[in-house]
Amino acid sequence: MQQQVTERAAADDPRPWWFPRRPPHVDVAIALVFVTLAVSELVTYDTMESALQHTLLSALPLATLAWRRQYPELVAGLVVVSNMVSNPTFEFTIVLSLVLCSYTVGAETDPPRSWSGLVVVLTPFLGTLFFQNGFLPSDVAAAAVFIVGPWALGVGLRRRTALAEAAVAEAEERARVQEQQAQEAAAEERSRIARELHDIVSHSISVVTIQTQAVRRRLGPGQEQEARDLAMVEATAREALAEMRRLFGVLRTEGQSASLAPQPGLGELRRLVASVGTGGPGIEVVERGRPVPLPPGLDLAAYRIAQEGLTNALRHADATMVTITIEYGESELTVEVRDDGRGPSTVGRTPGHGLVGIRERVALYGGRVELEHAGPRGARLVARLPLGEARGR
Repeated sequence: MQQQVTERAAADDPRPWWFPRRPPHVDVAIALVFVTLAVSELVTYDTMESALQHTLLSALPLATLAWRRQYPELVAGLVVVSNMVSNPTFEFTIVLSLVLCSYTVGAETDPPRSWSGLVVVLTPFLGTLFFQNGFLPSDVAAAAVFIVGPWALGVGLRRRTALAEAAVAEAEERARVQEQQAQEAAAEERSRIARELHDIVSHSISVVTIQTQAVRRRLGPGQEQEARDLAMVEATAREALAEMRRLFGVLRTEGQSASLAPQPGLGELRRLVASVGTGGPGIEVVERGRPVPLPPGLDLAAYRIAQEGLTNALRHADATMVTITIEYGESELTVEVRDDGRGPSTVGRTPGHGLVGIRERVALYGGRVELEHAGPRGARLVARLPLGEARGR
């Protein structure tokens, strides 16, 4: 995570790459710890020949550890040179910084840079030991533990971080694509709903126009004012119908023409069930409550909800029995589709043709929709639509 933040800061910083940026607080703290240890050695080691030399060649290079993430190879090289000059016998704190430098080179660089960084740290370490003691297996073991081990740990951590970041990026991209598909499906369903409502409204305006014209023609002498008023209503209705046709031109897709057939309602539900045939699962339609005349749009929405619920149950749920219940309550119309299939995890899994359309239609009329398990097996889809206008008739 720290590496990701550092790389993002480097990408946003307009300064050149060689100009050091402010290091993270944790790296500053680590560098201060090493510098403090190096300075404290001035009073704890009697064998130290020159305090000034130790400060210049040990403490100051250790301060560069604060920028080890920005310049891992350069900092490693400075620390290695400092160790060779001021600490050839590996007595002082600076030797511990080689462990940190090895880890940083492995964690912050990609091959081949990580390999070259390992060589920068490992070769002087082994060379100094060899010239001091000759070849000893224990020196190789020390190099493996203190130099190669931290470097390998850093390499492994970098790979795991890269894999995790790739997985996160893939998940985010998948979520983005799914969100885009859901939005496109919702827009498609809204366009479909609008086209269907266009047909209903156009039909209603046509009826208003015809009835107004018929009433106007039946008026007798002495009712000129009423005739003029009705003529104005008729003209307004015709203009509205023309505007509705223009609206359909905006909504329709290429090659699509206006539907001449009336839009279906709940009265067509049993015909829909009969069209499924006898080779599939059993389908039952149940009506409860006192039916009331529904506005055409609400009637169409209830029919489409039942149709979508039935389609999803037949296509995806592997059900053997589907029950469609239409309940007329005092304040709302309830459409319920229950099946004994595989459950909600499969029902409506196609966003553009299942629950998206149902939710859009329910939201249009200020209702609510639920999809839940129906016992050990099966799903229960319930849509509730307000009946205020219908009950007020």
